[in-house]
Amino acid sequence: MFGSRRESSSESGKSRALATELRRRAQPLHDASDLDPLIDRIGDARYVLLGEASHGTSEYYTWRAELSKRLIREKGFSFVAVEGDWPDCYRVNRYAKSYPSSGATAREVLHAFDRWPTWMWANEEIVDLVEWLRRYNDQRRLSEDRRVGFYGLDVYSLWDSMRAVVDYLEHIDPQLAANAKRAYRCFEPYGEDEQEYARATYLVPTSCEDEAVSVLRTLRSRAPEYAQDGREAFFNAEQNAFVAKNAELYYRTMVRAGSASWNVRDHHMVDTLDRLMAHHQQFNPDAKAIVWEHNTHIGDARFTNMASAGMVNVGQLVRQAHDQDGVVLVGFGSHHGTVIAGEEWGAPMRRMSVPDARDGSWEDVMHQALSDHQRAALLLFDGTVDGGVAALDEPIAHRAIGVVYEPDHERWGNYVPTVVPGRYDAFIFIDETRALSPLHLPVKVGEVPETFPSSF
Repeated sequence: MFGSRRESSSESGKSRALATELRRRAQPLHDASDLDPLIDRIGDARYVLLGEASHGTSEYYTWRAELSKRLIREKGFSFVAVEGDWPDCYRVNRYAKSYPSSGATAREVLHAFDRWPTWMWANEEIVDLVEWLRRYNDQRRLSEDRRVGFYGLDVYSLWDSMRAVVDYLEHIDPQLAANAKRAYRCFEPYGEDEQEYARATYLVPTSCEDEAVSVLRTLRSRAPEYAQDGREAFFNAEQNAFVAKNAELYYRTMVRAGSASWNVRDHHMVDTLDRLMAHHQQFNPDAKAIVWEHNTHIGDARFTNMASAGMVNVGQLVRQAHDQDGVVLVGFGSHHGTVIAGEEWGAPMRRMSVPDARDGSWEDVMHQALSDHQRAALLLFDGTVDGGVAALDEPIAHRAIGVVYEPDHERWGNYVPTVVPGRYDAFIFIDETRALSPLHLPVKVGEVPETFPSSF
C-alpha cells in the first residue's frame, strides 16, 4: 500500500469503511470550547505532548496554543517545552516571566532567532502565545519560581551553549570561566561549523568529548554554592553545559549511518524534560509539562516503522518512563493547504502548496470522514489499538512534512506507516491549513538567506 500511487479496489473499500467509522467517532472543532472532551481525557495527566505534521503550519500552532492556555489556566501546567534550542528559548522564558532586561516585546525577543529554520519559533503565532504567557504570569502575580515558563529541548546549540556557560562563570568565578574557556578551546579549529567537527571526528579517532564533560562535571560540583543565585541562572548555565556535552556527541554520531544520532537527540530531549520537571518540582511537587514537537517525535515510535529501524522517540520514552504519572500524546494532521518550508537544508524559506493527501492515507480517510462544511475534528483513543471492524489496528500511511519539503515528490515519500490509535491518545485534524507567518519573511513572498539543517 505504501509504495503505490493508487489504491486497489480492496484498499479503496477499506478506506471507505474506515472513513465511516471515523465519521462516527469524530467530534467537531470550531473553537477552544470544543476541546472539552480532550481536556477531560487529559484529566490529571502530568505530561501532555502536542504534535504537528509540519513545522510551518499556522493551525497546528494556534490549536496547540489554545489547548496549552486551557491546560495552564484550568489544570495548573507549569511550562511549555518545545523542539527548539535551549539558549534562544531561554530568552523567551525570561521575557515570559518578566525578568529584568528581558526585552521590550515578544516580537523583539523572537526576532533574534537566527538559526535555520528560524520560522519554527520566530513567527506571529508564537508572538501571540508568549505575550499571553507574560500577561498570565503578571496578572496572577505569581512568585518567580511558580511562573509558567517556555524552554527549548533540542541539542543543536553547541557553540551558543558553550558561550553561555563561559558568560555565566565570568560573572561569578573568573578562574572557573578561564578553565572552561581552555576546555572549550578544543572546538576552535572547527570554526563553529558543526558539520566540520562531525567530519573531522569521523576521519580521525579524536574528539572534544572529555573537555565538554569536564566543564559540566565541574559546574555541577559547585551546585551547592551557585544554585542559590535566583532566577534560574545556575539551572540555565548547567543546562547549557549539558547541551554542549550532548551536542558534541550528537554531531560526532551524525555522520555515521543508522539511527544513532536520532536516538541521541531524542534521548537528550527527554533528559532535558526530566531535568525541567525535577527543577519545577522543587517549588511545586505537582508540576506538569506541555511539550510541542513534530508528530515524528511525540507519536510513539513503537507504532510506526521507526521501531524496525532501531529508532526511539520522545513519545515512546516519556510513556515508558512516566506512564504512572499520566501521559497524553496528541497528533495533528491535515489534508491540503500551504506550508512554510525550504527546498533543501539551509535554503530560503518559502510558502509552498501542500497537495491533497495520498489516496488511502490517514489524511485522505479523515478528509472523507468529515461531514459537509466541517473544517476540523477531534478523535480520542484509549491509548491502545482498537481492533475490530474498522481496522484501526492496521498500519496506514500518515503524512509527515519536515523543514525540507518537495511537494511534487511527496507521493513517493513523506508518509510513515502508522497504527494511529497506538501512536497517539488523541488526534486533531484540520482539513485545509495555511502557512504560518514568519517574522523574517519579507512582505513580498520570496527568499531570505538562512543557515543549518534540522530534520523534524
